[in-house]
Formats: sequence, C-alpha cells, structure tokens
Amino acid sequence: MPTETLATLANKRILLGMTGGIAAYKCAELTRLLTKAGATVKVVMTAAATEFMTPLTMQALSGHKVHLDLLDADAEAGMGHIELARWPDLVLVAPASADFMARLASGQADDLLTTLLLATPAPVALAPAMNQGMWSKPGTQANLTTLREQGIHLFGPDSGIQACGDTGPGRMQEPEALAASCASLFPTNMLSGRHLLITGGPTREAIDPVRYISNHSSGKMAYALAEEAVLAGARVTLVSGPVNLAVPDRVSCLFVDSAQQMLAACEQVLDQQDMVDAFIGVAAVADYRVAQVSEQKIKKQDEEMVLRLVRNPDILATVAERQERPFMVGFAAETENLLAHAGNKVRRKKLDLIFANDASATFNSDAAAAVALWPMTGEDKLAQQSLGPATKSFLARQMLTLISERLLQREAND
Repeated sequence: MPTETLATLANKRILLGMTGGIAAYKCAELTRLLTKAGATVKVVMTAAATEFMTPLTMQALSGHKVHLDLLDADAEAGMGHIELARWPDLVLVAPASADFMARLASGQADDLLTTLLLATPAPVALAPAMNQGMWSKPGTQANLTTLREQGIHLFGPDSGIQACGDTGPGRMQEPEALAASCASLFPTNMLSGRHLLITGGPTREAIDPVRYISNHSSGKMAYALAEEAVLAGARVTLVSGPVNLAVPDRVSCLFVDSAQQMLAACEQVLDQQDMVDAFIGVAAVADYRVAQVSEQKIKKQDEEMVLRLVRNPDILATVAERQERPFMVGFAAETENLLAHAGNKVRRKKLDLIFANDASATFNSDAAAAVALWPMTGEDKLAQQSLGPATKSFLARQMLTLISERLLQREAND
C-alpha cells in the first residue's frame, strides 16, 4: 500500500477494541500497519477476544499495555476508563461481533470496551466479522441501522469464504483496507512537513518581586492552534506566557514571563537551522513595561504611586523585518473599530494574514469568532473572511486551513 494512502494517520491516536472472533488474528497486522504509518495504538480486549489472541502479542505489537478489565483497581484510582475514553482520535472495534454490535446498539456498558464507547467523544468505527447467516438476520441488520443513526462508521464487511466454510457477507476487511479506512476519516495533512512557531498567553511585566502588569489572556486560542496544527501534520514550537493550561501532546513548549523573554525565545527558535514556515503571534503581549523594576517589594506609603512605563519590543514587527522571514500571522483583539484597527495592523507590521476578534468576547472563553484579513495580490485592498462562531478547537482548524492556503499561495508567487 502506498505510504501516501496512510499519511493522515501520522500523530493520530487510535484505540483498537477487539472482540471475540477468529478474525482477531488480523489485528496483529492491522496494528503493525497503523504504527508504521505514525499512529499511536492502544488496545482494549474483551474476555472473548483473549481466547483468540493473547494480550502479550498485542502489547508487543502496539508497544503499550493492553487494557482488559473495567474494574482495574490501579487504573480506577485515577478514573482510568474515563481517561482512556478521552485519549483517542478514533476508536476502531475490529473484529466487531454480532453480540457486541447488539450490546452497543442497546446502550449497554457491562465491560470496559462498551463503557469506553459510551464515554468517548472520539469518532467510532466498527469492522463487523461474523457468519453470513448471523449478518443477514433482521436483528443484526436492525442493530446496524441503529448504529449508523448514532453516527458510527462501518468498515465492511467483505464477502467470501468464511472460517466455518460458508460463503457470503460477514468477513472482516483485510488490515490494509481497514488502515486505509481509518486514514480516510482524518483530514488531509495540510501542514505535513511544516514547522509552526506560535506565541500564546499573556506576558507579565514585573513591578517588584511580587507584583506585575498583565492582561486577561487565557492562552486557549494559541493552545488550540498548537494542538490542531499537530493533528494537521505540523511540527509545532509554542512560546507561552503564564497560563493554566496543559501543553498539548507532541508540542514543544518554551515558557516565558515578559515580552522581552518572549522575543528572545522566538529569535532563538528562528535562528536555528530548522526553518520556521509560519509565525503565528497569538500572545497578548504587554505594550509597556515598568522602566525601573524594584528589587524589593514596594511598601504602601503615599496616596498615589506613579510608575514610569517604557515601550516593549514589538514581536510581530521584529520578526517580520527578518531577512528570511516566515509567513507572518497576527491576531488583533479589539474593543472597537475591529476591521479598521486590524487592517491598519496588517499594513503597519507587514503581515501576511491577521485574525481579528472582539477582546471582550474571546478572553477566557472556550468559544470565539474571528474575521480574517489579508493583502490582495497587486491591489491596495484587503480580502476578508468570517470564521466561527465556534469552539476554539474548531475555529483553530478553520484558521489553519486558511493559513495553509495562503502560505501555498505566497510560495507560488515567490
């Protein structure tokens, strides 16, 4: 199978659920194909599945512990089955027996695998495998209709000679076909091979050892972009101010406090030999810092206290002036005259693209909307496109699609 067919599996997390059936032997080759394509595979086996394949075999092939029991005392101390349900980008049940499909269609959760499928937010796919007579029964077909109505994907089954000697529909698809079907559920790796440098969160400008000037930025938009960019195939370096967020998996993160530290970290990354294709400045960088930071805590004395502030470096403008500059993406969080201020920022800082949004609606929120603006080739006008409102994760996908398109257009014009 050509490598390109499975390219979208790179960096993906696949939870492989195995039920009881002779077709379980095909899961060994399926796991090998998925991991070879760059996916991380974890395996959950029902008790019946272990009668056909050993957990040790699947552990050796996947490189991860095989999960067997719903009531695992060690795992459940940290609500392990819920954590496992949140982990994957896709859950594939292969083989999916007639009994398992019936229990899933009725909403049962009497073992680890059915419980995970009820709890997971990830897409679910089934690869049915059973005798042709079982497949054709009205009850099985009714369950199949129910599962499809629930949004579950069905891969197969194929027709042919079965282990019992019968011929007809019910054979589980071959591993190559199942791997390709998994890959088809993910969007094209539009950023494959790209290196993105993203800034996020607020900066903190010290007043004294215990006080600072900052803003309300949560960093959620930058972290969503970093996470979605990895899923789109990119290598991501995130330079983050102080936030209360976990670093997305597969993202390299540099933590900073001040604007000067953020610029220094960005320049460190840009000066490395590995080229940065796009710089995405999401961080809410403080425009000013205190001119003289006190070495000791300032004590309360007078009714008034005056702080002298000086301008911080403009990170976007500084990076845009580099001789070999990356594709420049800015963000404009405004409280008034949104498009006018954002358009001025594009021209003044020589940006290739900007996303403008309402500051009062986006800070600390899990959802947002934005307007994208970019220079039109050969014209003194800006094109624009509205994005959202949507969750910041979904909005990030829309933004990255536009970034990929504009980046390819700029490269075509160079």
